[in-house]
Amino acid sequence: MTVATKIPQAYSEIVEFFAAGTTPESIINFQLSEEAKEHIADLIYAHNNEGLTREDKIELDNFLVVEHLLRLIKAVARKHIVKE
Repeated sequence: MTVATKIPQAYSEIVEFFAAGTTPESIINFQLSEEAKEHIADLIYAHNNEGLTREDKIELDNFLVVEHLLRLIKAVARKHIVKE
């Protein structure tokens, strides 16, 4: 039995971006859509004020790890531009 899971929009946008191919410049300039940013902001607000469901907490925790990784990737991309 296969259980389909919904991929959060932010994750989907990041995956699509890298799957399409990148350059150091495009990595540095990459931004999530406003809709994805608002969703993450809503999760953070709920975490700080109302509490989150278990699923929302997992999504937020995972996004924070992905966001940290994306920051590291952008830092390395900047090094590649400086070398060129």
